[in-house]
Amino acid sequence: MHLLSADVALEPVPFRAPLKFGGRVVDRTQLINVTVRLEGEGGRTAVGFGSMPVGNVWAWPSSQVEPDTAEPAMIDFAREAAAEAVRLGKSEHPVVLMTDLMRRYDDVAIDVRQRASLPESLPKLAQLVAASSLDAAVHDAFGRLHAKSSYDVLGPEYMSGDLSRFLDDRFVGDTLDQFTSRTPKPTMPLYHLVGALDPLTDDDIEQRIDDGLPETLPEWIAAEGLTHLKIKLAGDDLAWDVDRVLRVDAVTADAQSRRGCEQWYYSLDFNEKCENAEYVVEFLSKLQERSPAAYGRVQYLEQPTSRHLRKSPDQQMHAAAKLKPVVIDEALTDYESLLTAVDLGYSGVALKACKGHTESLLLGAAAQKLGLFLCVQDLTCPGYSFLHSASLAARIPTVAAIEGNGRQYCPAPNEKWAKSYPEMFGLSDGTVQTADLTNEGLFGAKIENHDPV
Repeated sequence: MHLLSADVALEPVPFRAPLKFGGRVVDRTQLINVTVRLEGEGGRTAVGFGSMPVGNVWAWPSSQVEPDTAEPAMIDFAREAAAEAVRLGKSEHPVVLMTDLMRRYDDVAIDVRQRASLPESLPKLAQLVAASSLDAAVHDAFGRLHAKSSYDVLGPEYMSGDLSRFLDDRFVGDTLDQFTSRTPKPTMPLYHLVGALDPLTDDDIEQRIDDGLPETLPEWIAAEGLTHLKIKLAGDDLAWDVDRVLRVDAVTADAQSRRGCEQWYYSLDFNEKCENAEYVVEFLSKLQERSPAAYGRVQYLEQPTSRHLRKSPDQQMHAAAKLKPVVIDEALTDYESLLTAVDLGYSGVALKACKGHTESLLLGAAAQKLGLFLCVQDLTCPGYSFLHSASLAARIPTVAAIEGNGRQYCPAPNEKWAKSYPEMFGLSDGTVQTADLTNEGLFGAKIENHDPV
C-alpha cells in the first residue's frame, strides 16, 4: 500500500455539562479528524477516515504546561505525524506503517516542543492520542482498499511474519486475526459514567439544563435501561469514595427496582489519585463491610495509582487484584508498560482506541495471550470516534462491555451518525447494537458522512 495523502481538520465540540476526573474539569474539546487516501496494487485507491478528541487534559496532565497550551501542541503533533506518515509512504500494512511511524514520535515531539518553546515535550500518551485519528484512518482505508472489514485484513495473507516482530518471542507463530473476531458481538452493554460533578438526584441540581436529555442518574437509568455504571472516585479521600459508591448504589437500587431490574454492575475509576495500593485494599474492605451487595456489583477497578509505573515500583497491586480485577489505563502506552504492570500485580488491561488502533490490536492480543482481564474504554468519544471504539470492543472476544459517555457530555456530533446507526446512539435496554458495525473499513461507515478529500 502507498499512503498518498493525510489531511487533518478540526471540529470544535462544546460540552452540555462539565466532566470532572482526577481533580480536573473538562467543558469542551476538539475532534481531530483525519482523511487519508491509499493506493494499492493496480492503482486502486481508497479513502479512509479517523476521528478522536484531542484529550489533552487526560493525556497530558502537567505542572509545567497548561491545558490551553497542551491542546494546540497536540494538534500540531497530529499534523506533523500525518505529514511524516506520508513521507514514509509505502508499507506492507497499517500495523507496519504505524509501528514504523511510532518510532519517530519522539523526534516529532521534539520539533513540536521547539516550535512552541514548551518547557517539556509531549509525553508518550499524548503522542499516541494525537496520532490516533491518523492510525484509525489508515486502517479504515486499508480495509476499503480490499473491500473488507479492517478486522478481516489482519491475517498472514495481508501481513507477513508473526506478532513476535512487534512484541516478543512468546508470540512466535501468532497473528492478529487469531485475537480478533470475524464478526462483531451482536449487542454489548454500555457503561454509563457517573462523574464526580454529576447529579444523582434532583436535590443535586442547582439549575437544570433542560435540553431534552436526562440529567439525574434515575432519569438516565429509566430512559436507557442502564445496567453498567462507571463511577469516578476521588482517590485521596477514603470516606468520600466509600460514601459516593454507597450513595450511587442506593440511588441505583431504587431506580432499578422501579423497572424490575435485579442485576447491575459497577466499574470504579480512581484516575491515578490513590497514594498507594494499600488505599485500594482498605477502600474495598470498607465497601464490602458496609454493603456486601454494592461490593459484589464491582466488576473491576481502573488505574488506582500513578501512571508512572517505573517511578513508583513499590506500588504493588497484588493484594488488591486478589479482590477485584485491577486494570492498567493511563500507564498503558506500549508492550513494555504492560509487562511492567503485570509485574506490579495489575491483572487487567483497559484498551482505548484513542491510544491508536494499532496499539490497541497489539496490546489486546498480548493481554489475551497473558490471560489478563480486558475492557475497552473511551475518551468521551462522540460520533465517529464512539463507533470506532465500539467496533474495537465488539471484535475482541473477551471484552464484555463498552464505554460511551459522549452522549452524556457532548452529544452534538452524534446527530449525523445516529441517522446511519440509530441503535448505537439510542439505547433502551442498556445495550448497543454492535451487529451493525460490519462491512468495509473499521465499521462500514458511509463515506459521505465525513466529507472525504
